[in-house]
Amino acid sequence: MTDIPTPSSPSLWRRATALYAKLLEFLLAACLGILIFPVTLQIVSRYTSLIPSYIWTEEMARFLFIWTIMIGAMVGVREALHFEVDVWPDLSRRAEAAVRILARLGILALALVFVIAGIEFTRFAWHRTSELAELPLWLIHIAWPVAGFTWIVFAGEQIIDEAKILFGRAR
Repeated sequence: MTDIPTPSSPSLWRRATALYAKLLEFLLAACLGILIFPVTLQIVSRYTSLIPSYIWTEEMARFLFIWTIMIGAMVGVREALHFEVDVWPDLSRRAEAAVRILARLGILALALVFVIAGIEFTRFAWHRTSELAELPLWLIHIAWPVAGFTWIVFAGEQIIDEAKILFGRAR
């Protein structure tokens, strides 16, 4: 027997974006966990002669740190954890939805910059390698367009939800 979607069940798109958000949360935790290793090696190698000074650890730490920041920003947009300032007095739910739509449009504008400039940024690095570990630089640079595209998806969902409230179609 097949399940017939009910109006209260999330759409396939919503389930896919929720799964993508869970993947991002896992990757964020993995990046943080892995980041501990090269940073610890760097610290120990500076203060003892037990471990030789590894050059690759600095680049690995940088790559992981950049991805940690970008994935964290993606999750932050999904969870609406980004910085907000309440400058308006107490507003009705519909007026609050309008203000939130304007804020999300700002996120969309920044996301478009990240996608467009990020694609060019990645093209610039496509055939280049890092100086010390000779890792492909596009692995870092692609974080910008990926973050921008992800912000578009997540902020777009939020705009749709707030528009339903604004126009009185929310459940």
